[in-house]
Amino acid sequence: MNQPAHPLAPHRLRLGVNIDHVATIRNARGGEHPDPVRAAQIVAAVGGDGITAHLREDRRHIRDEDLSRIQAATNLPLNLEMAATDEMLAIALRHKPHAACIVPERREERTTEGGLDAAGQHNRLAPIVGRLLDAGIRVSLFIAPEARQIEAAMRLGAPVVELHTGEYAHAEGEAVAVELRRLADMAALAARNGIEPHAGHGLTYDNVQPIAAIPQIAELNIGHYLIGEAIFTGLDPAVRRMRELMDEARG
Repeated sequence: MNQPAHPLAPHRLRLGVNIDHVATIRNARGGEHPDPVRAAQIVAAVGGDGITAHLREDRRHIRDEDLSRIQAATNLPLNLEMAATDEMLAIALRHKPHAACIVPERREERTTEGGLDAAGQHNRLAPIVGRLLDAGIRVSLFIAPEARQIEAAMRLGAPVVELHTGEYAHAEGEAVAVELRRLADMAALAARNGIEPHAGHGLTYDNVQPIAAIPQIAELNIGHYLIGEAIFTGLDPAVRRMRELMDEARG
């Protein structure tokens, strides 16, 4: 069953590992192999701080039954990525994950593209955020690093935002520093207003350290890159290497 995460020192940057794409490989042929639950157990064994899983409308990777199996197999907190729909709200309330990260979702996209428009969807999001919080589920909004989205998160009462790092990950030349500054400024803005900033999307061994060095960021959620590296090195060393790079950056 779900157990609370171990207490962490305030300065320690947490690593949540998204195991969706283990399930993607499983679903390519059907059956039960490779099992995302095994991936969750490996992450727990090598010092990961949480498991992230996105239950999509089309169930392209994680399935409903995977959620309870993951919760039963490890005491790491489960971060459920979910669209702002009545179906996903009902599933979250039934499974009671540690956290629910509300993300935008379009059926035709390959992965989550861009951040949630919390500013433009306040009336839709407010009752969902309220019901999740009432159930004791930590709510996060996956947003672009923009002041208007941070302000929307404040109005919605979300305790956490996850800053979308995709623009940073894809930037080249001088644009890298521009995107990094934007992320740092928005992490500081969130923290000043009592919101815990997280970050994720497109992070790799090569680009993670500048993000990890932003002092206000409390957690990184990384998935696709780690599962890809695991094909060549194994999941254990892939997670350990990411953890080492994050720790080096945080100093």
